[in-house]
Amino acid sequence: MDAIEVTDGRVRTGSASDFDEFVATCSTRLLRTAYLLTRDHGRAEDLLQTALAKAWLSWSRIEGEPAAYVHKTLVNTYATWWRRKWNDERPTPELPDPGYDEDRSATHDLWAALGNLPRGQRTVIVLRYFDDLSEAETARVLGCSVGTVKSQSAKALSKLRFDDALVDDARGEVAR
Repeated sequence: MDAIEVTDGRVRTGSASDFDEFVATCSTRLLRTAYLLTRDHGRAEDLLQTALAKAWLSWSRIEGEPAAYVHKTLVNTYATWWRRKWNDERPTPELPDPGYDEDRSATHDLWAALGNLPRGQRTVIVLRYFDDLSEAETARVLGCSVGTVKSQSAKALSKLRFDDALVDDARGEVAR
């Protein structure tokens, strides 16, 4: 494979060392994104591994910015996983009891609030505010319009403003 070639003003990646360098440079950020989407360390690692494997298979054909391609692959793979979630669930005779943690109940939990959002809105929030992508970049990753990103973001932020996990019960105000 060739190293990096430029054709018609577009960068084309190709070598294994380019891929290795990309993984070394971007994997921490991509793993964080996967973790925020899945809310589970093991699933996040699996999701990133799957996205990187798909990227490796297409590496010689990726033009432009490979991080955007892998980001989109990550989000699309996550979407197919939650659409087929029933394949991964296992029935148990007893439900796990999370118990009551007095210290935790007194804290305001953004993590719980993110978990209460629908997956599509959570994806938009993660990409926009945790990965710091612009509206246009988020729309490109999700394959939707900028208007959809704006509306989903507004709906998600509205839900977060009134989520019980973020509201101070004593005063009824949003925790800061």
